Amino acid sequence: MNKPQYIALSAALALFCLLYFGFNTVPAGQKQVEHSRSIQAEGIRIETLVDEARAHLDEKQTARLQEIEQQISAAASDPDRIVLLKRLSGWWYAEGHPEIAGGVAEQVAELEQTDEAWSVAGATFYGAIAGQQNAKIREYCASHAVNAFESAISLNPEKVEHRVNLALVYAENPSSDDPMKAVKLLRELETKHPDQPSVYNALGRLAIKTGQWERAVQRLEKARSLDPENPNTVCLLAKAYAGIGNSDKAAEFEALCGK
Repeated sequence: MNKPQYIALSAALALFCLLYFGFNTVPAGQKQVEHSRSIQAEGIRIETLVDEARAHLDEKQTARLQEIEQQISAAASDPDRIVLLKRLSGWWYAEGHPEIAGGVAEQVAELEQTDEAWSVAGATFYGAIAGQQNAKIREYCASHAVNAFESAISLNPEKVEHRVNLALVYAENPSSDDPMKAVKLLRELETKHPDQPSVYNALGRLAIKTGQWERAVQRLEKARSLDPENPNTVCLLAKAYAGIGNSDKAAEFEALCGK
């Protein structure tokens, strides 16, 4: 996904960058690590991912990683440890390992126990799903994203965006026993929260994913009517209008996308 496409996850990812980086570094594409047979043969754990990634670091990267890890080990309190874990998560993200960044963000959430922290962890894992060729790592990221957003929901059940984000994870990695889980959840949210643009953005995203272009336009125009200033809606509308062959409207919204 090259541009922000829906408000809920982009907000969570923006929060991730703010909390974990503290600066405007954006990785120039996720570097794909060549995973060894050991990862293929055993259940995925963050320690496994770290060991595999560590083997591919250069001297400078290794020194920086060791420095942060030593600081974490020496941390005198949980607040100090949290700050350093966020730094470590940001470092792994910048190095092109969002699956590890998500695992460290999960550790932060376990310490902080806030819905915001769990949402950041979920968004980071979600971002690691796209383009991941290793099926086991993809499933690891998807299952941990689900767990993170479910934890966020349990801590703040009134925040609709957490449920929207959960549905988007289901859509990106559909369950074999219930491939319609994302659609069902979003339709429930639409019934309960008909004034939430994030719900219609997500429904529009799913319609685009399945090639239902007319439906995508309808849902996204609804989102835009609820929140005309939402920059993410126009990005989706550009794609939806292109899908139905309306090049003029597609160009109009493409010009607005990213502004």
